Amino acid sequence: MEYTQLGRTGLKVSRLVLGTMNFGPQTGEADSHAIMDAALDAGINFFDTANVYGWGENKGRTETIIGNWFAQGGGRRDRTVLATKVYGNMDPDGAAVWPNHDRLSALNIRRAVDASLKRLRTDYIDLYQFHHIDRSTPFEEIWQAIDVLVQQGKILYVGSSNFPGYKIAQANELAARRGGTIGLVSEQCLYNLAERRAEMEVIPAAQEYGLGVIPWSPLQGGLLGGVLKKEVQGGRRASGRAADALADPRTRDRIQAYEDLLDKHGVEPGEAALAWLLTRPGVTGPIVGPRTAEQLASALRAVELELPEELLAGLEEIFPGPGPSPEAFAW
Repeated sequence: MEYTQLGRTGLKVSRLVLGTMNFGPQTGEADSHAIMDAALDAGINFFDTANVYGWGENKGRTETIIGNWFAQGGGRRDRTVLATKVYGNMDPDGAAVWPNHDRLSALNIRRAVDASLKRLRTDYIDLYQFHHIDRSTPFEEIWQAIDVLVQQGKILYVGSSNFPGYKIAQANELAARRGGTIGLVSEQCLYNLAERRAEMEVIPAAQEYGLGVIPWSPLQGGLLGGVLKKEVQGGRRASGRAADALADPRTRDRIQAYEDLLDKHGVEPGEAALAWLLTRPGVTGPIVGPRTAEQLASALRAVELELPEELLAGLEEIFPGPGPSPEAFAW
């Protein structure tokens, strides 16, 4: 496994991030524990979760599964850089949201941290991430709440998720003016070969302010994981975002060209999509969310995969980026 610094911090993290969103809803606790053990054995030390994972009636279930894994001992917690998130309402889906039980008010942040620590069965969180921007809460209030939690030793670093570039700048400029606050150190955003809009503003802002970029959905919901080949072979059919995208003939043709190119080079699509992200400026590591041990093994191979220049050029031709900002939308 390769390691890198998380943004401008001294924290060393693996170039692959273990995403845990499937733990609970799709993968049972025993299998989830086995995947986490395998990831740690392979050198993945960066685990990502969120307080709402588990979804529906089971929000918080994923953090509980991780906490039960930590409780087994064996140095599991000490060897793991743990990241979780705050923002969403923790009541069951469809229930009325009680005031101050979601978003980024100082009150909800305080409650959410304590609840996550209890579920995770730990006394600190390495990276506490804002899951979405809160248009109603000023960053003065947010940073004041975070400063208290850092002083209490409950969190070490803070990151953002799904932030636009201007909010990254706003948050860190205010942190700098306050003094004593390191500000955001990472941004977790939607970024992959098929979805490159983050290159216009989000990734440049992250690089300018020293944030590590953590792409989520690196396979675009399975679209970049060999979905057409699997259809032909009678395997798992596309669903969700991938199925919606393939309904467009132009997208289907593009994915076919992508799979044909990789077949020509003898490279598996999912591994190539991850390896491509690892070549991108500013990227700390993509989040992989395996449902099975086999999927984890495939993701691990991507770290050692070197894509030749000819293949990289072919990928760029099939999935051209938007170009730098402002040239992408202006002269």
